[in-house]
Amino acid sequence: MITDFSTYSPLALALLGTGFTFLGTALGAAIVFVFKGKVNEEFQRIFLGFAAGIMIAASVFSLLLPAINMAASQGQISWVPAAFGFITGVVFLLILDNLLPHMHFGSNSPEGLHSKLKRSTMLVFAITLHNIPEGMAVGLTFGLANFERGVSAPLAAAFALALGIGLQNIPEGAAVSLPLKGEGFSNWKAFVYGALSGLVEPIAAVISVLLIGHIASMMPWFLAFAAGAMLYVVVEELIPDAKLGEHSHAGTISVLVGFVLMMVLDVAFG
Repeated sequence: MITDFSTYSPLALALLGTGFTFLGTALGAAIVFVFKGKVNEEFQRIFLGFAAGIMIAASVFSLLLPAINMAASQGQISWVPAAFGFITGVVFLLILDNLLPHMHFGSNSPEGLHSKLKRSTMLVFAITLHNIPEGMAVGLTFGLANFERGVSAPLAAAFALALGIGLQNIPEGAAVSLPLKGEGFSNWKAFVYGALSGLVEPIAAVISVLLIGHIASMMPWFLAFAAGAMLYVVVEELIPDAKLGEHSHAGTISVLVGFVLMMVLDVAFG
């Protein structure tokens, strides 16, 4: 029997979509049970590069372009919500980046406010910070589908985005659990920490859906906000962590593969 998802509330759909993305994170974290020893640096580049490509394409095709089109259809100046919402999203993540205590893998210098948190906790917080805009993006795209009830394309595009984010969460989950294993954590403990880093996505999705409610005029601003937050993560975190500045062909190709995959998913289903 085929389920008619259009009858579901946007909140239920957002939870369904981010439930899938959380499973992607958990699946990636489970790689610790397969890999023995330290993960190859080239694999790390491929993992993070693929995630960066997915997020760049999702920001453009799933968030910015719908924001521009929706603003235009509402009689707004189409570039205003896209530009200013985008900038606000960047500033929001910049503030979080400077407030939340976190530490990147391969670094011994914590970022954010000074705290006495354990190194392992701050390592997990670094990836958790990445997942906030991803959860927002999924929640908002299902909220957008709610404004266009009876039209299958926005709902299909929302599921396509959830699929894309879920796929890129697989390498992200591995990017948490594998270094934790290298830090001396047991396989199970590294897996649990890696999986739990994805829990912030359903939370961010629910908050986004509740905030936007039924205010259609604000949706373009929120979509652009999520795009800005996601691209901040890509430029500030994923690309440097993937060491793409070291002329890594594998890392570069993985970015392009991720971008094309997410573009195809969005265009084909949207």
